[in-house]
Amino acid sequence: MKASPEKIAFLKASEKVSFDKEHRETINYNISKYDTAVEKGQKIYSNIDLARSRAGYLKYKVINDLDKYLIEFEDNFTKNGGKIIWAQDSAEAIKEIKKIIKHHGLKKMVKSKSMVTEEIELNAALEKSGMEVYETDLGEFIVQKAGQKPYHIVTPAMHMSKEDVAELYTEKFGVEPNLSPEELTLFTRDFLRKKFIESDLGVSGANFLIADTGSIALTENEGNAMLSMSFPEIHIAISGIEKIIPNMEDLDLFWPLLATHGTGQQLTAYNSIISGPRTENEKNGPKEMYLVLLDNGRSNLLAQEKQRQALSCIRCGACLNSCPVYKNIGGHTYDTTYSGPIGAVITPYLKNFKSYNHLSYASSLCGKCTTVCPVKIPLHEFLLLNRNDAVKKNIPPFMEKQANKWSTMALGSRNLLDMTSGSTKNFFGKKFGAKAWGPRREFPEFAPKSFSQIWKDKEKK
Repeated sequence: MKASPEKIAFLKASEKVSFDKEHRETINYNISKYDTAVEKGQKIYSNIDLARSRAGYLKYKVINDLDKYLIEFEDNFTKNGGKIIWAQDSAEAIKEIKKIIKHHGLKKMVKSKSMVTEEIELNAALEKSGMEVYETDLGEFIVQKAGQKPYHIVTPAMHMSKEDVAELYTEKFGVEPNLSPEELTLFTRDFLRKKFIESDLGVSGANFLIADTGSIALTENEGNAMLSMSFPEIHIAISGIEKIIPNMEDLDLFWPLLATHGTGQQLTAYNSIISGPRTENEKNGPKEMYLVLLDNGRSNLLAQEKQRQALSCIRCGACLNSCPVYKNIGGHTYDTTYSGPIGAVITPYLKNFKSYNHLSYASSLCGKCTTVCPVKIPLHEFLLLNRNDAVKKNIPPFMEKQANKWSTMALGSRNLLDMTSGSTKNFFGKKFGAKAWGPRREFPEFAPKSFSQIWKDKEKK
């Protein structure tokens, strides 16, 4: 069995990015700023481990009773005047959203930051059908203008320096070169304010879906999500089915955890709870509100006895910032919506296991991702389970399986190891392992004698 095209592309991109010194310096500089802020922000907790345990338990409880909570949420959301659309996959979600656009005759869309809209490639689909689409989060706006995908779950333009952004704005908008970050932000704000007023469709994601009130909770730092929801006549929210929490009071637990682990803030600047379209007594808000609840492979993950816990993820990005692999190869190398450790765990089930199981091998298994997760997902253990599933599905190529078979036999036998000399081990090691070891690393030398042999010689003396 040959390697998938996705795996081949991943390996090539990984090697290229890993040895791009300037790119790695930018990533590590930006991540280090977040690390410092997160360490400071988490000091608000007297017992952060207890908070993480409670959040992890609560989310896992919901995942195991997801059908019950979804029914409760749907009932309450529709009572509030909202309309729910269930979508099995991205194609169905796009189809239903286009129906809404056609029904209302919508022309311009403003959109707040949302990973699930990236997952279904909403922008490209709507632009193709003639819709004007504007990302309104600063980072998303930047990568949209650069013609790129988001680089990071929380920080879409993490890979770009301020000089890169200034150059992009000069190219796209004809502004003076070398503008400061403050000047670039002010320009973007003025540009987008007109779009908020002109647009007839606002699109958002959902950080949490609150079952007992039928509400959507959104958290942000720029206020663009509130403007995207309140100015246009029609609001479409899109969410994965796993974003449920049981009660409004649970936000008291989840909002601070999301903020401290994502950006190091005690709480993000703007936190909104939306329960449906505006009522007769309200002046602001959309005339009609729709919520697209998306499966798109989540049921495949839900069917896994253990890995289903990964659906507890609250998209804070902490595992990406802590991962030594992500820090070296960056976000675009994964070529998936969700990168880093969480992406490596869930993407094979959300997309195609055969094509994307290689992501589960892109890990040092150091366990740092598990240590920093605010809902205590044992990510490094799930990466191992994914690898095991790949073997059970007979996905690894023939030569890899043979190499594992014979190396296990040799390394598991003291007699076999002691029978061969150091030079023999070096010969076979280099012949069959040098390619996998990589051309940029020096293949390690086996010692002339094993520890067992050295110990026996010592005992004789």
